[in-house]
Amino acid sequence: MAAPQAPPNCPPGLEYLALVDQLLVHQQTELLEAFIGFETNNKYDIKNSMGQRVYLAAEDNDCCSRNVCGASRPFDIKILDNNQREVMHLSRPLRCSTCWCPCFLQRVEVQAPPGEVIGYVKQGWSICKPKFWIQNAAGEDILRIDGPCFTCSICGDVEFDVSSHDGSSPVGRISKQWSGLIKEAFTDADNFGVTFPIDLDVRVKATTLAATFLIDFMFFEKKGNEEKDAPGMLS
Repeated sequence: MAAPQAPPNCPPGLEYLALVDQLLVHQQTELLEAFIGFETNNKYDIKNSMGQRVYLAAEDNDCCSRNVCGASRPFDIKILDNNQREVMHLSRPLRCSTCWCPCFLQRVEVQAPPGEVIGYVKQGWSICKPKFWIQNAAGEDILRIDGPCFTCSICGDVEFDVSSHDGSSPVGRISKQWSGLIKEAFTDADNFGVTFPIDLDVRVKATTLAATFLIDFMFFEKKGNEEKDAPGMLS
């Protein structure tokens, strides 16, 4: 997809986001993982609703972190445009995701361009249902994400609702999409759909996209290609 004209005050590389209200995130299938369970760096194609690739997301991590820490590993994800220019950088430190440690929950820093923070994805404390906050660069809550009690991905789509920061108005949705029995059972290559208002600030759109990767790691990244679904934040 060719780069469109950049709107005013738009971080370079995010001009694509000003034109869309939906993104499709497809994780690439890694044969090494599928056959022997050896964890490799995740890669994702980010496409528009017409199937045109607008970004490529690539995890940059070491072998030890991937195969020892598993889905809980810290990560850096580089998001590249079609000219292989890094336009976003996501950083997740090593933290706890269980509801029993409410003071050290997950957080992803979003930079666009790399080196300039535009927002954060912050996990909220919850026992039954996953909850996250989309924050601006100052750490102020902008949007709220609420997940289901059960994140069982073998039964169909799993939806995380995006709403205003007080939860009163629906804004969009992050959906983990059913990929078919074979792919679901034997790989952890997942498909997601992300929807938001077309006039939403591109920085907030980019941070909502970043939340998709955190949700993938926390709830749908398998170890040894085995599902780990459990109630709420106990997964």
